[in-house]
Amino acid sequence: MSLKEFADALPDYAKDIRLNVGSLLGDQTLTEQRKYGLLLACAHGSGYKPIVEAAEAEVAGKLSPEAANAARAAAAVMAMNNVYYRFVHLASNKEYGQMPAKLRMNVIGSPGIEKDDFELFSLAVSAMNGCGLCIDSHEKVLRQHGVAADVIQTAARVGAVIKAAATVHATAV
Repeated sequence: MSLKEFADALPDYAKDIRLNVGSLLGDQTLTEQRKYGLLLACAHGSGYKPIVEAAEAEVAGKLSPEAANAARAAAAVMAMNNVYYRFVHLASNKEYGQMPAKLRMNVIGSPGIEKDDFELFSLAVSAMNGCGLCIDSHEKVLRQHGVAADVIQTAARVGAVIKAAATVHATAV
C-alpha cells in the first residue's frame, strides 16, 4: 500500500489530512531525497506500523539505500533524544543541562548522507515529538547550512501531516 492509498483509507472526517498527504506527495519544492526522506523519517517517527509500511512502499526505488537508512536512523535517534532533551528543557533543575547526556548518537555526526538533509529529517521528527530544545538545535544547524525557512517549515508540515494521518488511522472507528 502506498501513502496515497493509506491516506485514501482515512475516514471522511479527516478529508483535510487526506488532501494534505496528497499535497506532500506532489510537492515540487523539495529535492527527491528530502521529500521522500522526510516522509520515511516521519512515518518511522510516528511509531505506527501501518504508516511505516506505506511509507516504505512509497519510497522504494526513490531513495538510495543510504538515504533511506539515514531517514530511519533520524527517527530512531530522535525517539531517544527528544525524550531526554525535552526532560532537560522542562526540568526546573537546570543542573541536568550541564551534565553529559551519556547517550550514543554517533549517527548525527556521520549519517551517511548530506548533513543538512539528515538535520532536516531530525527536525521534522523532533517537531512531531514536541522537543523544543531539539527543534532549536536542528533549526540552527540547518540555517548555518543555508537551508531556507520555507524548507524548514515544509519539514515541520510533513511531520504534522504524517503524525495526524497515523493518529487518525489508528483511532478510526
